[in-house]
Amino acid sequence: MATIAEIKQNAQAKMDQSIAAFKNTLTKIRTGRANPAILDTVQVEYYGTMMKISQVASVNLLDARTISVQPFEKGMGAKIEKAIRESDLGLNPASMGDLLRVPMPPMSEERRKEMTKLVRHEAENAKIAIRNLRRDANEHVKKSWSRTRRRPRTT
Repeated sequence: MATIAEIKQNAQAKMDQSIAAFKNTLTKIRTGRANPAILDTVQVEYYGTMMKISQVASVNLLDARTISVQPFEKGMGAKIEKAIRESDLGLNPASMGDLLRVPMPPMSEERRKEMTKLVRHEAENAKIAIRNLRRDANEHVKKSWSRTRRRPRTT
């Protein structure tokens, strides 16, 4: 039987995980600003295995609207460029020798509204997850409380 402190600690840990997952989701949403985390989902073939770009290249910000990708090996530039182009991110990298520049296109009004809907949807999902965790913890506390309060009847 778990104590109230254990139930609270377990619920808090799960809620923190839900918040971390929501933050992770937000970093992957493409806005008008450059963010190196956008490329985390893009994978490139590296000697027969698929790997994240961050494992085969250095990904940094050049300015607020441009991401730079510097491959660790010379022959990987073309493969990384192709992987970024073929991803569903809608990005168009430009090769400058060994360095790839990935400019972030400006957002249109339609895209801005779409992003707002997407962020609201993700936020609502995170809120629902936390509410469910809180409800489950409350039910667990009530059950443990009712077990400790029961005493056998003596006649």
